[in-house]
Amino acid sequence: MSKETALALLIGAAAGGSLGLLVRRKPRLQRRRRRQRPLDPPETQLRAWMEEVPQGWLLLNGDNRIAGLNPRAELLLELEDSSLGLRGEPFALLDPSDELLHLVNLARDKGLPQRGSWPLRSSNLDVRVMPGDDGWVAVVLQGRNPLESQLERQEQWVSDVAHELKTPLTALRLVGDSLALKAEGRQAVLVQRLQRELERLQVLVSDLLDLSRLDNTPFTEASPQAAVDPAALINRVWNTLEPLASERGVQLQVVSAQQLGGGGPELAAIDPARFHQALLNLLDNALRYSPDQATIDVDISARNRWCMVSVRDHGPGLSDTDLERMFQRFYRGDPARARSPRSGSGLGLAIVQQIALSQGGMVRASNHPDGGALLELLVPRAA
Repeated sequence: MSKETALALLIGAAAGGSLGLLVRRKPRLQRRRRRQRPLDPPETQLRAWMEEVPQGWLLLNGDNRIAGLNPRAELLLELEDSSLGLRGEPFALLDPSDELLHLVNLARDKGLPQRGSWPLRSSNLDVRVMPGDDGWVAVVLQGRNPLESQLERQEQWVSDVAHELKTPLTALRLVGDSLALKAEGRQAVLVQRLQRELERLQVLVSDLLDLSRLDNTPFTEASPQAAVDPAALINRVWNTLEPLASERGVQLQVVSAQQLGGGGPELAAIDPARFHQALLNLLDNALRYSPDQATIDVDISARNRWCMVSVRDHGPGLSDTDLERMFQRFYRGDPARARSPRSGSGLGLAIVQQIALSQGGMVRASNHPDGGALLELLVPRAA
């Protein structure tokens, strides 16, 4: 590979692939020009342009030796000395991660660009690996957005606080249970209130920890999936909620393709524990907004490659604000619409959304034509 070709490859990487093609592409038609000018810029001009791009770049030859890097790469890689001394040195001198080395080899083998990250001492870099001819590779480096880094630190802080709160909350609940055995009259009422608030805090901390784990678990690293029968799992979930539902006369009605004579049960390819948690939150949300003596309708069906579980309540439905924000963390709908005195953490539906995403699915909400809210959970369908 010539120097001009290598530099053109880098320009294409920095500009999303289009500019590099323009540099190398020959015109199909000869047009009349007032003056014939060269179509390939001088090497010095190419280098000057590449020095000014906002991304960092590294050039690696087929032996994984550094052929060049720009000042932005020096800054992102936190190099103290000048990069001039790195020319010709092994790439291993920069201590690349195993993931990055894998991406470089994969780009060479497949001949396709690869994306990933490069963890450093103080931050992570977004990386794009661009393959070229004869084993040449361009590694384009991009620093993380400061806002993204701030959000990551905030999520980590919330996770750490939630972990720290678990132990004292457990101890306080034990104290509350002990006081409840001895309290009488007005004191008994106060202790009951204390127990309810401690229970609510424990649910909130548990939900925060769940969200933290889901946020840091990409789909490719999710728990092993299994073929799960949604109808059987819904019945087990309802056994947990039935004592609360029976107090208000709310019943569950499940309709599946198997019940309608459509053959065997529709199976979902999903982690059973996460599926149980998502269904529990959906049914608990429906119970919270269902009128007394009403039913919660659950429909299980197949939609191409999806297994869909639809949960409908017969409550007042969703406002425009609800439809826009209901999957946001800590969002709670109008309390006047709730038919249950129980207050949630505001994280239940956000957890459902994260579970769906971590399992390769999705969740959506709408108002049913005949009234009430309709939430549809779509997860991959088992073969």
